[in-house]
Amino acid sequence: MISRIAGKLIRKEDSNVIVEVNGISYEVFVPPAVMNALDGNIQPDGTLGLITYYYHHVEQSKSIPILIGFLNEIEKDFFEQFITVSGIGPKAACKALSLPFSVIADAIDRADLTLLKTLPGIGEQKAKEILAKLQGKVGRFGLIQDRDSTPTPKVKTDIRDEAVAVLLQLQYRKREAQDMVNKAITRNPGVESCEDILNEVYRQRTHGKVNEPNLKR
Repeated sequence: MISRIAGKLIRKEDSNVIVEVNGISYEVFVPPAVMNALDGNIQPDGTLGLITYYYHHVEQSKSIPILIGFLNEIEKDFFEQFITVSGIGPKAACKALSLPFSVIADAIDRADLTLLKTLPGIGEQKAKEILAKLQGKVGRFGLIQDRDSTPTPKVKTDIRDEAVAVLLQLQYRKREAQDMVNKAITRNPGVESCEDILNEVYRQRTHGKVNEPNLKR
């Protein structure tokens, strides 16, 4: 079984990388959340090391060996927990893990169906199955320091600015307000209005994720 691979990065595509080891090129699939942090882990000489999950994808009469890559063992551990959910195989999990693992783990802990349903391939029923299987079991993964590695999802600038402006009126500091809005959008990329963002900020606050406002005296 292949548990780790290290070699020269030949090519990086949307969902996989090609790594050359001693003249042999290996295709390694990488979850989107991991791919977003990949550039910062490529060495100056172009080499890349990945922890790998190895399995055989069975398709009709053939079995195809597949490698899925991670930056560390903790990410791999979370992936292995995720695929214990009925109906979520390694291939589906690799596509679904599009947000930082800590964000997904926290959503599971909070029973946040709204956020889980934004993951590729995860509908409401599957989100409920994830909660039934994993809630209370993945808390430690919420401590992964990976939230800065994934860009904040794209949301219309005017909506983002409107939410910040409302928080400023509520006497939050500007930097604090911007940080809360960015975290809200990261946790729930499906927000479509200023009200959606503020509701998500409120949920963060009541869950103990956001500090009380600094009121002027």
